[in-house]
Amino acid sequence: MIDLPQPTGAELWPPEEPGPRARLHKPWRTLVAVVEVVLAVAAGWAAYALWHGGAATVVTHTDDGAALESHRYFGGMLAAAIGLGTVAVLLLVDAIRQLSLAVRARHREPKA
Repeated sequence: MIDLPQPTGAELWPPEEPGPRARLHKPWRTLVAVVEVVLAVAAGWAAYALWHGGAATVVTHTDDGAALESHRYFGGMLAAAIGLGTVAVLLLVDAIRQLSLAVRARHREPKA
């Protein structure tokens, strides 16, 4: 068994960085969250429109009166809808993160 020296109070790792500590509580994060929610709604609406535009029903009538129905799917539009849906979800997740940082994370002043 190897006996390694243990750090004391002055040698803690990682060492603290010099300078002022970064503040997480910034009220402008609320505005960023609102803008991200608006963009997520727009991306969701566009994804919905692309998804419904990515499929078409084709009906062909034969000479004997039979109706043949088939469905045609457009891969580019469906892929764009999936991509925009993913972007909308990511924007909503980041909006929640921004809002939680704007509301809860406050810098505590060290007690003297």
